[in-house]
Amino acid sequence: MNRAFRLAFPLAGFLLALPNSAMIRAQAVASADRESEMSRDATPYADLVDLVSASPIIADATIRSATRLKGADAAGVSPGRSRFYVEADVSALVRGADGLPPRIGYIVDVLPDANGSPPRLKKARVLLFARPVPSTPAQVQLVTLDGQRWWNADDDRRVRQIARDLVASDAPPVITGVGNAFHVPGALPGESETQVFLTTANGAPVSLSILRRPGEQPRWAVALSEIVDEAAGPPARDTLLWYRLACALPAALPARSTAALAAADAAAAQEDYALVIARLGRCGRARGATPAPGGDGGPA
Repeated sequence: MNRAFRLAFPLAGFLLALPNSAMIRAQAVASADRESEMSRDATPYADLVDLVSASPIIADATIRSATRLKGADAAGVSPGRSRFYVEADVSALVRGADGLPPRIGYIVDVLPDANGSPPRLKKARVLLFARPVPSTPAQVQLVTLDGQRWWNADDDRRVRQIARDLVASDAPPVITGVGNAFHVPGALPGESETQVFLTTANGAPVSLSILRRPGEQPRWAVALSEIVDEAAGPPARDTLLWYRLACALPAALPARSTAALAAADAAAAQEDYALVIARLGRCGRARGATPAPGGDGGPA
């Protein structure tokens, strides 16, 4: 049997029993409203990075059965949503250090379809973003309310690439804030350089540099070392480095970053930082992180 994951149980005769009410209530908590988490369109890159970053388990699966839960088993479901207990057959494991059995179960709260009815889940191919349930290897818990997504080829490709990028040895660090900024006027009118140092979760150096020369468009670049490479440029959109910057940097340069500069230099640094923000573009998250049934929150 050719599987992309380690089988925890033999497939023959493998069936999950529907969790009892106590287990469902233990997993179910109130969830905030959210837009349709089961869009069949490609997911914004930033949302995918959020999901991949938060998920110890990522699986490509096909739903075998979906049992609607009511009464006490649906406690905490947001208005308009329906809660289902789902059993799904795993076809590929994108991430999961301990492997998965060939069939898993989980709880999902879904919004109605365009006709006002719960969407048809049976036989649907989905991407699952989940965490393990302790001592219950055949069950998982979605990391956020949109931890179950309709499968599409574009999302599948990007999720796999993001999973690789996050663990690469040269992965850009998590940006936590903005440090000091410096501005140096050049010898010619209209010539200058601004450098903005960023703070990171692991202390790795990251800085932005903005160069202005007479008669030329301003150029900006990001450096991931102490040395600024003159040939470096801005990151391509929908890459991990772009995400780290676009989704973490504040809209304006904090006043403390230019507190040591003369007023004219501080104003120039603010203008150069604004240029970087404009050229990065919006982070593009479609939604904020929302707890899943049984979860206590999404990615930070």
